[in-house]
Amino acid sequence: MVMATKHSLQLLAMLIFLISLLALTKPTMADDDIPEDFSSSYFPDDFIFGTATSAYQIEGEATTKGRGPSVWDTFSKETQKEYWMAAMETLQLISIIASKIGAFCYYFSLGHSSSLEDKYGGFLSRDIVYDYYEYANLLFEEFGDRVKYWMTFNEPWSLSGFSYDYGVFAPGRCSSWVNRQCRAGNSATEPYIVAHHLLLSHAAVVQLYREKFKPIHGGQIGITLFTFWYEPLSNEPADVEAAKTALDFMFGLWMDPMTYGTYPRTVRDLVGDRLPKFTDENLSFLEDHMIFLGYNITLHIMQNQMLQLIQIILDTKPIIILPRLVTYDYDGNLIGPQAYSSWFYIFPKGIRHLLNYTKDTYNNPVIYITENGVDNNNNETQPIEEALQDEFRINYYRKHLWNALGSLKNYSVNVKGYFAWSYLDNFEWNIGYTSRFGLYYVDYKDNLKRYPKDSAKWFTKFLKHSPKKPLQSNKIYEVTSRNSRKVGKYYIM
Repeated sequence: MVMATKHSLQLLAMLIFLISLLALTKPTMADDDIPEDFSSSYFPDDFIFGTATSAYQIEGEATTKGRGPSVWDTFSKETQKEYWMAAMETLQLISIIASKIGAFCYYFSLGHSSSLEDKYGGFLSRDIVYDYYEYANLLFEEFGDRVKYWMTFNEPWSLSGFSYDYGVFAPGRCSSWVNRQCRAGNSATEPYIVAHHLLLSHAAVVQLYREKFKPIHGGQIGITLFTFWYEPLSNEPADVEAAKTALDFMFGLWMDPMTYGTYPRTVRDLVGDRLPKFTDENLSFLEDHMIFLGYNITLHIMQNQMLQLIQIILDTKPIIILPRLVTYDYDGNLIGPQAYSSWFYIFPKGIRHLLNYTKDTYNNPVIYITENGVDNNNNETQPIEEALQDEFRINYYRKHLWNALGSLKNYSVNVKGYFAWSYLDNFEWNIGYTSRFGLYYVDYKDNLKRYPKDSAKWFTKFLKHSPKKPLQSNKIYEVTSRNSRKVGKYYIM
């Protein structure tokens, strides 16, 4: 009876995953059929647009202007460019904007004070929950009258995964068999401990804001999540399950506790006793949240790699082998063009797939797409005039915005805003200054002068108000092209 119930729940989860995919067979807006006049006027009047950036990535190195060192200053082998004066000009402008228009602020992005790391191990310790609570309380007191949208964490998976599983982000902890450069860590346990403490910190701060500051300032609070979107290689049950399992470990790890008060069943079954448990007190304020989803969606195809072997491996080593990830379809075609970042493949429909899936699986939460952008190589020999010509970035934004609109219009997803990443070229974590994501070009060789790229000019034009235009029926079509992949009797692009 127990096995039958467990099997039924797994089938239900797979069914929900398939329903999200099948929703795409409804009349859908095509990427190659975007109207010439596509602009912000196609979105609802209350839809919020903006650009995004991150303090550490633009504010300059530590100790020179009063900023204390973070774990990234210790971890990074490349000195931060001296962004400080330019950053101060930007922050003054942001302060004005926040008071007159509004700002979305997150107060943790992939790095904490190195003093807390030295004191008790940062997010490996439960002590971080109290200190983070006090830190958030200070920010609410100082800026709550101007900031009306708060995000507790930016991309928590990047911290638990890249930092404590793969060891490529600060503080660079992992098992030696995962990354020989890691001098300490345990990839089998630490990612889940860190994730648990991130969730507890999030819950404590949300409760603080709602009870103490929301009645005064009337703002809103949520969290920014980063995830890949995983497509099954075929409609075989094992491949569908593989894609769902991968998504549970990256996305459901956060969304399930905040929606249902527990980790995903697949995560609980595979991680076992290494997964921390929630108490009843934890659960009382984990649920009923407002959610912000930070999207830089990369699409991967998941192929089953004999899932039954996972348990056998787990019996001999305390690790998890997830299904095999590939970036080609079954015909050997790349899933989409590759950006500069090695993990980044461009598949605009992925944003629509994930938005629809989120609605179906997690009670249609309010969604703000807080980061969406694409990078290119920082070619230091390229003339600036050429570097400003970024048509590829314009196409990226147009197609992703068009697909987000498709979810909003065709599937009634509760998406309320879109922020382009990023406002400026900046320090891109473990790949440093080799990557450029910005709408504005930063000349690292000439006092950090900034120049608007073509994408910045396009985005400005896109945001200019014009009369609202109804979505015409000739802009919609059925997804049944020769490049579609059949799932049962349905086709998925």
